[in-house]
Amino acid sequence: MVKLRPGRAYRGYKLPYTRKSKYKTKNYIKIAQRPKLTQYHSGNTKKEFDSKVFLVSEKTLILRDNALEAARIVANKFLTDSITDQNFHIVVVSYPHHVLREHKLATGAGADRFSSGMQKSFGKPIGLAARLNAGTRIFEIHVDKNNLKAAKTAAFKMSKKLGIQTRVVVA
Repeated sequence: MVKLRPGRAYRGYKLPYTRKSKYKTKNYIKIAQRPKLTQYHSGNTKKEFDSKVFLVSEKTLILRDNALEAARIVANKFLTDSITDQNFHIVVVSYPHHVLREHKLATGAGADRFSSGMQKSFGKPIGLAARLNAGTRIFEIHVDKNNLKAAKTAAFKMSKKLGIQTRVVVA
């Protein structure tokens, strides 16, 4: 199996490529994958909390869905261990709509015989990503005031998994 390319290969902000439809004639993307995000709400979804902590993007970029899922898992595990799962609510705000494409190139001896080079170089769908503008909220963490420090730490741990410039905003 081919190794996953690094996120910096897809980080540049490109034109959106998102046309998926349940009607076959209007569906420009033939093989639409499902996002790797398994949950968009974690923790206690029924309780009302006092304060919110937001993880906000500093730059305009594209962020892959596997990075969003890794950040969500890290924050969920940290908050469950430190303040239990009844005392927080994590919301994934940004949804990965953008379809990433890759034009596979053959390498090695004799690759020029069956490779077409840059002719027909549109590429095939390989994954999904979220398009983020500067100042866009990526995650929300809802907690009570006495658990605010743990929520800030969880947001900091999330930012390390994303690999982009972010800031933590408390509201």
